[in-house]
Amino acid sequence: MESRTEAELESRLRLIRSGLSPSTMIALSQQFTSAEAIFNARGSLLEGSGLKPNQIEKLQQPTEEVSRDMAWLTKTNHGILFFDDEAYPAPLLALSEPPFALFHIGDIDYLKQPQLAMVGSRNATKAGLQTAVDFARHLSNSGITITSGLAHGIDAASHKGALEGIAGSIAVVANGLHSIYPRSNTQLAAAIAGDGCIISESAVGTEPHKYLFPRRNRIISGLSQGTLVIEAALKSGSLITSRHAMEQGKEVFAIPGSIHNPLSRGCHQLIKSGAKLVESAQDILEELLPLVNSAPIRHTSAPEACTSNETDISEELDPTYLLLLKHMEFEPISVDELVERSNLGAAEIASMLLILELQGQVVSQNGLYSRTAG
Repeated sequence: MESRTEAELESRLRLIRSGLSPSTMIALSQQFTSAEAIFNARGSLLEGSGLKPNQIEKLQQPTEEVSRDMAWLTKTNHGILFFDDEAYPAPLLALSEPPFALFHIGDIDYLKQPQLAMVGSRNATKAGLQTAVDFARHLSNSGITITSGLAHGIDAASHKGALEGIAGSIAVVANGLHSIYPRSNTQLAAAIAGDGCIISESAVGTEPHKYLFPRRNRIISGLSQGTLVIEAALKSGSLITSRHAMEQGKEVFAIPGSIHNPLSRGCHQLIKSGAKLVESAQDILEELLPLVNSAPIRHTSAPEACTSNETDISEELDPTYLLLLKHMEFEPISVDELVERSNLGAAEIASMLLILELQGQVVSQNGLYSRTAG
């Protein structure tokens, strides 16, 4: 947080509490010499700035909630970034309505990192969750920070996978940072704050109302070079995030699934609309590398980063994955043959093979799969 007088900070926090839109707060801040000047201005001057009488009346009402904000900011690793701070994420300034301020817990340097948004269903399948973990881990070890919304399902799995890598994770939440929502992700949030950052444009004390989540999604996509969707129904908040990404000119990626799975339909719709079909993390890296122009990503194949993960993969796999590997040979085999040998469903096997291929346990060629020698 940049140095400013306590009175100016309190005035800015009071402005956040005024109920004005972020774009209006930014416009007023740019018109007046300071936030203090806004509150000292005559009503006629504020009306000339485009404010309505009810907005001026609310703006001129004192609020005791600012003291709560100030107390919150004194805590370790807590802070706030305003739109005109040097550390404020530049990509957000390109939004049609940039956040006036971002409350944060953790290390804001992660906001400067090249990022990929990963979003999807709150009620994801086991295969979808595993896919999210593995993609996030692989991409994090490639130097890409994973950004998501700290919700149940794909969001949480993406954060967890990212924290297993080297580039950390960013959680963008809808509610104020006085509490963690959902509460079951409190431990995960603490891990993100230790190896990443949690941010919100909502003031301290704001509860997680439904209308805040779509607004939160514009920040998730705005921070990121691209958005990856894993398992999303046709009416899904994840599609709102991807729509924001498309409107912002960002890359959108989607992982396909079974035509019988309702959670695949949103991803299939995105692919029909121009999103890139993704089969491996490499598909994403090929698109993002020219965009981020980042040395850490360009040197992703550092042996120490990748080898340690890959050598431990067999210990991390659950029994179903190990069973599938036992039924495979080092000679190519089709999915149909694996169905006969393992008694697993074709859709489940296809998803598992995708993950195993990502982990380097399996290679595919011409629709056939075989184990690697590693």
